[in-house]
Amino acid sequence: MPITSEMAALQRAMCELRQRVGELRSRYGDVPPVRRLVNDVERLDIDVADLGELPTAPAPRTEGKGPEIVQVPDTPYDPKLWHDADDEGVGGYHRE
Repeated sequence: MPITSEMAALQRAMCELRQRVGELRSRYGDVPPVRRLVNDVERLDIDVADLGELPTAPAPRTEGKGPEIVQVPDTPYDPKLWHDADDEGVGGYHRE
């Protein structure tokens, strides 16, 4: 499978991230936050490898298709809809 420019850029970023986390490990030692970062980088490496095995999908075409437009009427809502609702930030109407 050919490597796309996006995958190449991602692999370079992962290499940079691995180096920076290694520098943090050298500076702070084997403390829990550094261990979590090391674990996160390892998990990202696995995900990047899995992503690299997937076939690239063509970008979806939206020729002539735009987002569906939903018309919202200007008529007022039925007041029964808001019967038991509280106004946010006011503290509510049903306080005792």
